[in-house]
Amino acid sequence: MTVTALVSGGKDSIYSAYLADTQGLYVDELVTIAPSDPESMMFHTPNLSWVALQGQAWGKPTRTVRAEGSSGADEVDAVRRALSDHRGPVVAGAIASAYQWGRLHAVTFDLGRPLYTPLWGKDPGRVVRAEVDAGLDIRLVHLAAEPLTPDLLGRRLDLALVQELERRSREVRPVHVAGEGGEFETLVTDLPDWTQRLVLDDEVRESRGSVHRLMVRKAHLEPKHPGR
Repeated sequence: MTVTALVSGGKDSIYSAYLADTQGLYVDELVTIAPSDPESMMFHTPNLSWVALQGQAWGKPTRTVRAEGSSGADEVDAVRRALSDHRGPVVAGAIASAYQWGRLHAVTFDLGRPLYTPLWGKDPGRVVRAEVDAGLDIRLVHLAAEPLTPDLLGRRLDLALVQELERRSREVRPVHVAGEGGEFETLVTDLPDWTQRLVLDDEVRESRGSVHRLMVRKAHLEPKHPGR
């Protein structure tokens, strides 16, 4: 049975695929949807090209399907094309976006593929803490909210930073602590099941108003246990 995980390289989709594996629903393919619109409401867009190295570190094949236009309908069509050739469950990392979940559910239902979203409806603070506790190495690569200042770009999302985000959300302006509203995006550089970690060699930082991006231009995999 083919179990497909829709992944972007960010924390929620990678963690959902990891949960599927640990719960006996073995993921044998990682599929990335590459939107034409960098401001896509449905899909994560920063640093998608590094999913291939994540898959290599995980021992899972990867595939990228590009949306042929920038509309929501074009993105839904890309999902349909990505999932139509196989059967079996589809894993996705949606937490609270009804826009994203509704469209994924409609496509998978039409294709007869069960949709598994283990994080859906969960408390965002608990989700992020669970991701950190599970051993994910998560880096902030896109910030798009007033309380999230440029000094956070590239930072590892650990428990101390989660608490800092919650503090800023209370004292400055509300922010979804899991970034589900687009306030921030992430890149996972390590996971317990990976045999190698993703090392970022060359980064470019860009700021426009309250939007700050870290674009990875070069990266490589490094063995976690040299000599073994």
